[in-house]
Amino acid sequence: MSDHPVHFVFPGRIVFIGFGSIGQGVLPLILRHIGVSPERITIVTADDAGRAEASEYGIKFVKHPLTRENYRQVLDPLLARGDFLLNLSVDVSSLALVQFANEKGALYLDTCIEPWPGGYTDTSVSPARRTNYALRETALALRASGLKGPTAVMTHGANPGLVSHLLKQALLNIAADTGVAAGNPQSREEWAALSHALGIKVIHIAERDTQVSNVPKKPGEFVNTWSVDGFISEGCQPAELGWGTHEKTLPPRGQEFDFGPKCAIYMLQPGASTRVRTWTPKAGPFHGFLITHGESVSIADFLTHREGGKVLSRPTTHYSYHPSNDAVLSVNEFAGRNWQEQEKKRILGKEIIEGIDELGVLLAGHKKNAYWYGSQLSIDEARKLAPYNSATSLQVCISALSGMVWAMENPERGLVEPDEIDFRRNLEICRPYLGPVVGEYTDWTPLTGRESLFKEDIDASDPWQFRNVLV
Repeated sequence: MSDHPVHFVFPGRIVFIGFGSIGQGVLPLILRHIGVSPERITIVTADDAGRAEASEYGIKFVKHPLTRENYRQVLDPLLARGDFLLNLSVDVSSLALVQFANEKGALYLDTCIEPWPGGYTDTSVSPARRTNYALRETALALRASGLKGPTAVMTHGANPGLVSHLLKQALLNIAADTGVAAGNPQSREEWAALSHALGIKVIHIAERDTQVSNVPKKPGEFVNTWSVDGFISEGCQPAELGWGTHEKTLPPRGQEFDFGPKCAIYMLQPGASTRVRTWTPKAGPFHGFLITHGESVSIADFLTHREGGKVLSRPTTHYSYHPSNDAVLSVNEFAGRNWQEQEKKRILGKEIIEGIDELGVLLAGHKKNAYWYGSQLSIDEARKLAPYNSATSLQVCISALSGMVWAMENPERGLVEPDEIDFRRNLEICRPYLGPVVGEYTDWTPLTGRESLFKEDIDASDPWQFRNVLV
């Protein structure tokens, strides 16, 4: 068998919206693993980023920023029944593109739900309505209103996306190690029942990026290992998390939602100024940013266990992100400027000299305390595996590819979230590109090592209360 199997021969056209670091990284993977010729791919993007990379592969490159007013006119001749719309943009409404693709009979995938410009920062809109919770509710309302037909995979990058598949495997691993009969869960109810049986209280999407550049961040510059615009936009949204049934009190500035399934809460402060305690195997304990992400809400909702209509258990679920050191300095400077963007932006590429992106799920509260399962991909291995990628971008790109393949293999599923699709098929496609995929148990809790320093406001009766996690 070839080292690079073609997972699906796709007869239609593929249209990229946006061609930043993720678009550039996923293009060679698409050409490697999806049977489609370069002349059937078109890139529509707002600037010249990636033009040389597209030219290298013979891909048509259209520089034409999409707006509320022109997106239909621009995309109409490029998309027809049986084609694929791959949305990797910022500042283009995901929901508008989902509806357009559905009308055209085309498949669709994105890596996050994006609003039109200003949707994240418009202060005339209440904080509750600027959350991923609200954006998700709007997307799910499309399905409830009867949106059917061509598959539209929402929020399928590394996280959200890949982590939902890692989570399911982690649940099965814990069950096997603790003597809980897991069976072969398929439905939402069966997965929620397994989480309940295991006693899962907390799920952190715990990520530590240790990639280092030989060109240090300069004052007035925002540096990141993936999209700067994407990180800034989500960092400015309210901190947000799925809210577990074991929690006793809301955090300071914590707010409940008054609409939707009420499986999450938000805080009246940006995620980029909110820190939480977490753990990964190589990094050990660290403080991460509580950046809002779609999986924080969708996983909590998916694993809500009910009996007789009554909610019995739901895990507190959130992203705990320590980006590269240059990105942390960038966030600190950004916050100090009262959230005014720096004059320059730089995505790290060839200048990365070492490091890994350790991305996985930390499940806690069960019989063996806590278990992390995920990818420990290094920059050196990422460069060997695929061109135009860092360790961070490759974890996103391969998951976007796996979601595309799954959609092509299941073309009439309507609008779906990562939690609702086949985790085994997606992991099968992703695994060769994730570096070491490891599972490790730990005795660490958010209270570890905090007893002797200061008399803190902690809940010693339950280490997994969010008040103990919040810095």
